[in-house]
Amino acid sequence: MQNSSGIIIGRKDVIWNYLATFLQIGSGILLFPIILRLLPSETVGVWSIFMAIGSLIGLLDFGFSPSFTRNITYIFSGVSTLEKTGISKEDVNNKVNVKLLSSTIRAMRWFYSRIALAAFILLITVGSVYLFSVIKKNYEGDKIQIATAWIMFCIVNTYNIYTLYYDSLMIGRGFIKRDKQLIIISQLIYLGVSIILIFCGFGLISIVAGQALAVIVKRLLSNKFFFTPELKKEIKEVDSDDFREILKVITPNSIKVGLTSLGAFMVLQSSVIIGSLYLTLHELASYGITVQVINVIATLASVYYASYMPKVAHLRVENNTSAIKQIYIKCIVIMTLTFIGSGIVLVLLGDWALNLLRSQTTILNNGMIITILIINLLEKNHAIAGGFLLSKNEVPYFKAAIISGVATVILLFVLIRYEQTGLWGMILAPGIVQIAYQNWKWPSVLIKELNSKV
Repeated sequence: MQNSSGIIIGRKDVIWNYLATFLQIGSGILLFPIILRLLPSETVGVWSIFMAIGSLIGLLDFGFSPSFTRNITYIFSGVSTLEKTGISKEDVNNKVNVKLLSSTIRAMRWFYSRIALAAFILLITVGSVYLFSVIKKNYEGDKIQIATAWIMFCIVNTYNIYTLYYDSLMIGRGFIKRDKQLIIISQLIYLGVSIILIFCGFGLISIVAGQALAVIVKRLLSNKFFFTPELKKEIKEVDSDDFREILKVITPNSIKVGLTSLGAFMVLQSSVIIGSLYLTLHELASYGITVQVINVIATLASVYYASYMPKVAHLRVENNTSAIKQIYIKCIVIMTLTFIGSGIVLVLLGDWALNLLRSQTTILNNGMIITILIINLLEKNHAIAGGFLLSKNEVPYFKAAIISGVATVILLFVLIRYEQTGLWGMILAPGIVQIAYQNWKWPSVLIKELNSKV
């Protein structure tokens, strides 16, 4: 039986995470120059719809991925049983319970095989109807090429969801550095394939083909690294027939996290879905490109946080609140400085960079960019606080998240359709709803908890 030596995360893990993050946003800062220069603006608008639909399909995971990751961390931290709420403090030792690990892995495989099938059915039916209704009205390019790219997109996303449990295994075990190295390898393949095919004139097919190869390579390498011969042998020798009990334990909080993710999607992604019904593809392209660049900033701002979350879950098992507080403070400082520094660069050099690239798509004006940056900073701030609260295996914010999501969708319709605010409505609706409650609520709850226990 393997030893549980704890989750060890250091500077190298964070550095590799930063490197991987730069490459992982392949459709962002690294692929943007090629996309913007060689693809028409309306094609970029269609790609924004692809990504929004992909984000929506990702909601089918419904919170199980972070829940699986967190419980894998608990297992490798030495717990012998998993709890629906909170963390079991009974029989915590320095050995990994292989039977519990095996059952959890089987539960993940069972769950994701069903979710992948549901994702494919929804994409090929509802997704196709929505996409081609938009294209029929606004797209004048090669519709056959878009249809081919869409079918490939459906298959790639189905396979990605089916094998999503590998991410939980790698991150939950604390293999941050190795996981990020695999991401770098796969993303280099993605970028190489995408760029070559774009230059060959394959349009959106190029990007989807690159994604497909990237996902396959990463999953194969993850399997090879995580399932060592020793671990395979130990898992083979234990009984994992009680995997349904694992699902029963994980499901309650997973559903709460899933509702939170649904609310977050409605807040962050519904703008593109709703906006596409009322705005031109050219406006949608400018909004989509700007938001994608800012999403890159937001992702970089949360790299330190993402790197240390397995460690925070491990510290929860040890009840080490003082260390958790130190990590939280560093997360907030790094996040804020990243937003400020990157935001200044975007405002000052964004237009210049696009002109240099001879981009067919422009970014939004500086007023809109600064507003989106502030809204995203506040969003990321309360999301980080929520992640620290979730590390206790408790989800106090799921009701607020779903209410905020519904309120955002309603406000979007009011501002865009009836008030005719256009792009400003897409930008302001999420910010207005979030600042009313979530932006300040969860940071204050976490700070109160950490201060009271130190």
